[in-house]
Formats: sequence, C-alpha cells, structure tokens
Amino acid sequence: MRSRILMSIAALLLIVGMAVPVLAADVTQGKCMTYDDQKKQLTIQEYNIKFSKEHPYGEPTGQNVSFDTSQALVGITPAPGDILRIAYNKKGDMKQAVRIMNVSKQDLRKK
Repeated sequence: MRSRILMSIAALLLIVGMAVPVLAADVTQGKCMTYDDQKKQLTIQEYNIKFSKEHPYGEPTGQNVSFDTSQALVGITPAPGDILRIAYNKKGDMKQAVRIMNVSKQDLRKK
C-alpha cells in the first residue's frame, strides 16, 4: 500500500514538473512566413494585440521573428500565411518554441 502511494506521488510530481516549463513560457502570435521542418526553423511576422474587424488576430507589426522548433509540440503543420500562436522560451539570442498552435486552421468562429 505504501509503495502505491509513493508511486502515485512520484507520477503526480513528474506530470507537474513537465507542465511548469510551458506555464513559464512567453507567447506571441503572427503570420507564418516560412516553416522548414527539416531545419526545424520557423519565421513569423509578429502581430500586436490591437484587434479589429479588419485584423481579428491583431495588426501586423512588420517585425519578423525566428524560432527553433526542434523540441516544439506542433499541432496542425504550419504553412505560409497561417496565423500561429507560439509559446516559447528565450535561450540567449535564440527563441526555443515549446508549442506551436495553428490558430487560423483551428478557428471555430464563423467567417
């Protein structure tokens, strides 16, 4: 019985430990410019948070940002023009993507 409790606690700590890096990540959103699955690189044109009917995902800032996707959890594969939301961690000058969500292909709003 005691070993069962210890195993349950260890499993819970492992699950919580895996979730912590995602909870601490920064988030950005923008239009996919390039996605290279072989090189594990993604570039987006970043959007701000000024939403409107013309810009339901935010206004383009004109700033391109690149991410290393080698360790990212990727939902629907990005294609140029897709709107993406990216959770990432900064490692020096590099931005390491943790999760990539394809907002435009998962959007449930009626168009």
